[in-house]
Amino acid sequence: MSPRSTNPGGASRVRRRALLGTAVLVVLVALAGLAAHLTRDGMASSKVPTAHASSASPSSPTAPASASSPPHDGRGDLPVPPSTHDPIAFGKAAAAALWSYDTRAYSQRELLAALRGWLTSERKYADTASVDALVPSRVLWKEMAANGQFATAKVNEARFPDSFTQALQADPGAITTAYVYAVTVSGKQSIAWNGSPHGGTENRVTTLAVQCRPSRPCALAGVLSAIAP
Repeated sequence: MSPRSTNPGGASRVRRRALLGTAVLVVLVALAGLAAHLTRDGMASSKVPTAHASSASPSSPTAPASASSPPHDGRGDLPVPPSTHDPIAFGKAAAAALWSYDTRAYSQRELLAALRGWLTSERKYADTASVDALVPSRVLWKEMAANGQFATAKVNEARFPDSFTQALQADPGAITTAYVYAVTVSGKQSIAWNGSPHGGTENRVTTLAVQCRPSRPCALAGVLSAIAP
């Protein structure tokens, strides 16, 4: 017989993750097996559908726009969320923020606090742990800071996953419970440090859960551990 958890905080985190998973699952019903990974830490079409929180389904594609963090020749500022009702635009900005850091300009704690500021104020949908998991630990941050390490990001594409779009078309009203949108973002992360100003570049892709209620600007709900196709 396995021991029961006596940690109230742990139980609370499990409930929040379950609620976030449910909110995203109602519009990702075609993703069999993804529900078990919804709240923890191949590009498709190059078209980017735009959507507004007041609309129940994605609209027609528009020309893609790029989002990126500050260039290599300047020290990065802490990321500030944009005021937008467009989940695609917010997803681009959030991905650029999550893929960027600058150990020369601020502390690990300051970056954590800034990224948590992107999360929805509805605690039952905010998966803080999935965001925190993307920030280097304090020990690692200290080592990185000693080398002046920093990372910048460039977003190439953001889109609603096909499964998300299909689910909304089948049940347009499903989104209105939590207004949580799935947004898959792809781009590149460039890392540099003292003595290596150009460093290396890696391709990045992630699926974010973005909440965009009609009454207020978009906010981040969490980072999915699996890439939604």
